[in-house]
Amino acid sequence: MAGPGRIQLVGDEYPETTVWAYEGRVPGPEIRVRQGDRLRIAVTNRLAEDTTVHWHGIRVPNAMDGVPHMPLPPIAPGETFTYEFDTVDAGTFWYHPHMRSHEQVGRGLYGPLIVEERQPIQVDRDITWVLSDWRLKNDAAVTNDFGNMMDISHNGRVGNTVTINGRVLEEMPVQCGERIRLRLINAANARIFGLRFQGHRPVVVAIDGHPVEPHQPDEDRVVLAPAMRIDLVLDMTGPPGNRASVVDDFYPDLAYRLVDLSYGSERLRNRPLDASVRLLANPIPEPDLSGAARHQVTLGGGMMSMMTGAMVDGRMTDMRTMMRSGMAWAINGVAASGPDDHHGSHVIDPIFTLERGRTCVIAMVNETAWHHPMHLHGHAFRVLSRNGQATRFKEWQDTVLVAPRERVEIAFVADNPGDWMFHCHILEHQVAGMMSAIRVV
Repeated sequence: MAGPGRIQLVGDEYPETTVWAYEGRVPGPEIRVRQGDRLRIAVTNRLAEDTTVHWHGIRVPNAMDGVPHMPLPPIAPGETFTYEFDTVDAGTFWYHPHMRSHEQVGRGLYGPLIVEERQPIQVDRDITWVLSDWRLKNDAAVTNDFGNMMDISHNGRVGNTVTINGRVLEEMPVQCGERIRLRLINAANARIFGLRFQGHRPVVVAIDGHPVEPHQPDEDRVVLAPAMRIDLVLDMTGPPGNRASVVDDFYPDLAYRLVDLSYGSERLRNRPLDASVRLLANPIPEPDLSGAARHQVTLGGGMMSMMTGAMVDGRMTDMRTMMRSGMAWAINGVAASGPDDHHGSHVIDPIFTLERGRTCVIAMVNETAWHHPMHLHGHAFRVLSRNGQATRFKEWQDTVLVAPRERVEIAFVADNPGDWMFHCHILEHQVAGMMSAIRVV
C-alpha cells in the first residue's frame, strides 16, 4: 500500500516527519526472494494522486515495468493493481514510483528488492543499506519546494539530512573478524555518494545487482549515483572496542560522517574468512559487437550549457521559454514531456527502434556541466569504455554515471520487446526533459 505516514527520521528530540510510504515504512518492506521465483505483488494506492511501481533493474515484461501509459495507465487513487513477473536475475534491486517520481520518491516512496542467489557467497551477515537524503525544515518537516528551477537546472534536489534505512544513524554495531555483505542502494533524488570506509578495504562484488570481478574500488571510495546499487564484502579487521567512520566525500566541500562502524568487545574469529567472494553470473545474453546497431545519445542542457534550445512537443523552443515551463534538459536535442510528469500522459516517441535480438551499442556524450546517471529499463548493459578507454571489468549495469564532458559506450542485446524508458535518474533532470525511450520490436 502506498500512502501518507509519519516516521521518526531524525533524533527523538525532533517531531516525526510526514512522509509518503509503502506500508507506513521508509524504506518500504524489504522484498526478499530466491532467483527464479515468481513475484506477485498487489499495490493499493492510498495517495491523493496517481502512482505506479517500477521494479528498478529487474528485467520484467513491458506491461509490468510501471511506467505510466507505457503501456498501462497508472494506478488511480483507491485502486489496486497486481504486478506479476519472474526474477530471472539474482542481485540487489529496488522499487519506486514512476509517476511524478521527483516528488513521490523524494517524500519516501521506495524500498529494497533482494533476489538471493541459488549459491550465495559465505558471509556472517547480509545487510541492506537504503541510502537517501531529505530536505528538512527545522521541525523535521519535508520542504515543499519540489521541482523548483534551481534544482531542475543544476544538480537536482540534494537534501540536508542523510538517512540509512530511513533513520539518521550514529553507529552500526559490528564484531571483530566478521564478514559482512553490505548491499548499498541509492534511493536519493540527486545525491551522489562517495563512501570511504576508514581503516577498512571494501571489496566490490556486484554492481546494479550483477556480479563483477571482485575488486577494491578506485582510491578505496565507493561511488554510488542515484538508482545505482553496489554490493560490498567488508571484513571487520579492527580491534575490539574500535570505532571507524564511514565518510561521504563525493562533494569535497560537503564531506560529512555518515555513520560509525562500532566494534563490540567480542572477537568472532582471528583472521578473515577463507572463502571465495565471487558471485555466479546472471543469465544475460552477451552482446555481439561485430553486427551491432550503433547510435549516439547526446545529453544537453542545464545551467552553464551551450544549448540554446530544444524540440519540445514537436516545436523548436528557446532555452528561456523552456525554463519558464519547467524544462531544462534534452536528449538528442529533444526535451521530453510525459509520461512521468505534470505535463500529461503523452507517451515518449522512441529515439530509435531496434530489432529484437540485435546487439545495440550506444555512445553517450555528456555535453553538460553536470553528472547524469543514465538508466535503461528492461535490460542490463555492459559498460565498454569511458572516453575511448576500455573499462577494466566491462561491468553489467542498468544505471551508468556519465560525468560532465564524458563519453561512455554501452552495449546490450535488445531481447525484451516494448517501449523502454531511457532517462537520467537525477529525478529533477528527468522531469525537466532528460528522458527518452527505446523501442524493441
